[in-house]
Amino acid sequence: MKNTVIVLSAVVALLSGSAFAAGDVAAGKAKYGSICASCHGMNGEGMGIFPKLAGHPVAKTTDLLKQYKAGKTVGANTAMMAPQASGLSDAEIDNLAAYIATLK
Repeated sequence: MKNTVIVLSAVVALLSGSAFAAGDVAAGKAKYGSICASCHGMNGEGMGIFPKLAGHPVAKTTDLLKQYKAGKTVGANTAMMAPQASGLSDAEIDNLAAYIATLK
């Protein structure tokens, strides 16, 4: 029983820690407006050849932006996205991902 309580406490601590590691939505909104909105739309609705971002899961957006930043070929959009992502810090990527996930 004591071991079960210790394990459950550890799981709760880990889960709550990951929640605190989430990005800052307000900071993400500010950054989105300055680097993403002109192509993807103010509400992430997508425009022309630029895909819809609204509602993308945090993990998906974070992973894609980090791959672009690292210079990996992610798909047809790599040539356009890599320069945009190259100047982002990990915190800015987390913030953008948190904000994009809130868009509908």
